[in-house]
Amino acid sequence: MEITSIIGLFGGIAAVLVGQMLEGGHVGALIQLTAGIIVFGGTLGATVLSFTLNDFKKGVTYFFGIFKTPGENPQDLLTILTNFAGIARKDGILALQNKVADIRNQFMKRAITYAVDGYEPAVIQDILEKDIETKEDEMLTGSKVWEAAGGYAPTVGILGAVLGLIHVMEVMADPSMIGKGIAVAFVATVYGVGAANLLFLPISSKIKRQAKVEVLVKELIIKGVMSIQEGLNPRIVEEKLNAFLEEGLRKVEGKK
Repeated sequence: MEITSIIGLFGGIAAVLVGQMLEGGHVGALIQLTAGIIVFGGTLGATVLSFTLNDFKKGVTYFFGIFKTPGENPQDLLTILTNFAGIARKDGILALQNKVADIRNQFMKRAITYAVDGYEPAVIQDILEKDIETKEDEMLTGSKVWEAAGGYAPTVGILGAVLGLIHVMEVMADPSMIGKGIAVAFVATVYGVGAANLLFLPISSKIKRQAKVEVLVKELIIKGVMSIQEGLNPRIVEEKLNAFLEEGLRKVEGKK
């Protein structure tokens, strides 16, 4: 479970609710069904209209992905590729055939299989880089769905506020209805601005970040497999792959 997604999702909302209570307000005052239908329903409609059904599904799919812990640690992949480089240099690249079944990362498994099967380095690189490009495009499309929702929500919130004020003008003769109309107006604005800045835009940013990390990991794998095919010394392979890691995660000579 990706803990920052949980903390961010519930922490932001909780902060708003706690602030409301500290000011002497009631949480119940922020619960307005009418405002919710206008803002979230309107935002959903505008977002769906902006994308194809397949694109919208990607947005939903990658939303659930932000709660998952990254599958592979880049440092672990670096270690595996460095070990494979040592085996290939000593016993030949065909010696890696027995290691393929134990590889958990499917992208790496494909890359090593291609190398063992004798594919030309340029061909392997072309296939895998196209895979990266396709995956990155899918994830960025998913992030754009949430980014679009973040753009529409505040405007729809203003629309809800205007509708609430129109209702207030219609019931000016009945003082008991005025407060309800004004509440819907202000709560709709809160929903629109809050949903955009506490949910939709952060979700979009998180998906973009995950896309960047996934691309980096796959590029590390490609570079590692290309180096193995070249028959490079494992130490050189390690140095090459270290460049893909953030400074604090890089392996230092003499340390494990």
